[in-house]
Amino acid sequence: MIKIAVDAMGGDSAPRAEVSGAIQAVQEYPVGVILVGAEDRIREELRKYKTDNLPIDIAHASEIITMGEPISSAVRKKKDSSIRVAAKLVREGRAMGVVSAGNTGACMALTKLVVGTLSTVDRPALAAVLPTAKGRPTLLLDVGANVDCKPNHLVQFAIMGEIFHRLILGTSRPKVGLLSIGEEETKGNELTRETFPLLKSAPLNFVGNVEGRDVFRGEVDVIVCDGFIGNVALKLSEGLTEMVTVLLKKDLSTYLTSQIGALLSRKAFRSFKARVDYSEIGGAPLLGIKGVAIICHGRSTGKAVKNAIRVARELCVNRVNEKIEEEIKALNGMHQNATESMMIN
Repeated sequence: MIKIAVDAMGGDSAPRAEVSGAIQAVQEYPVGVILVGAEDRIREELRKYKTDNLPIDIAHASEIITMGEPISSAVRKKKDSSIRVAAKLVREGRAMGVVSAGNTGACMALTKLVVGTLSTVDRPALAAVLPTAKGRPTLLLDVGANVDCKPNHLVQFAIMGEIFHRLILGTSRPKVGLLSIGEEETKGNELTRETFPLLKSAPLNFVGNVEGRDVFRGEVDVIVCDGFIGNVALKLSEGLTEMVTVLLKKDLSTYLTSQIGALLSRKAFRSFKARVDYSEIGGAPLLGIKGVAIICHGRSTGKAVKNAIRVARELCVNRVNEKIEEEIKALNGMHQNATESMMIN
């Protein structure tokens, strides 16, 4: 059975949400969970449920990296933090993936440090699954793992994102776009202009540049950018979603007088919330590491943790890491052959 290590101390409501999500996951999917953190607190939370015969284990960790801690010092000093212990379980083969709703920077740093990066990948990328008007989600990456990138990094992000969309989201031939400030090949900054021809020659269904307004339209399946732009776009999207949700709720309660109209509108409102609810996806996969890592929102609920465990399991079952290594290795071989051919000529 595939086992996923869950950082039980990372989220805002830890370990309540993590324990609840773990229980839901093992009840719904063929997966085992190792809850990592303060054993006494985890057991206290588990006693609220009937967990007999459920494939849930506990790995004790005496320290917690909080949201506001400086990442470098926390990673260096807290050798027994829950996220580090969870990452060690993956490195040792006792778990195949890790899920955490803790400090995002610490999660990324420790996962890359402890678990390691795939041999063919220069830099892992954090990917966000975003809802679209057409229903099929768009994958945006990188959304924060790499602030400064080179063109070859973005090409690797595109390959990893295309594989994720194909194997996990079920799209047969995902369309890949490069986030820029205009559709023309010459638009953008130095990074996007140098990346464009590389993506064009890569074995991808590359459709060219896309603009910020295209992210939620659903016309493109995978959108690549550097981590600085991606993180700004992600946080802007989260803020806009929260604002629209609040305004819709306020307007519905203010202007609706008909009970029938109110009922229909409430159904539409619930449908809207479900479409943009981050808990439906669970978290953002960190693609390109030797194991599997899903980094969740700090406010994650039990439902979000459950879905993050589900996605982590699917990444393992579909051998996404093996596919990433194979396809990037093939791309590197293409580039090497092209270079050798040019030298001969």
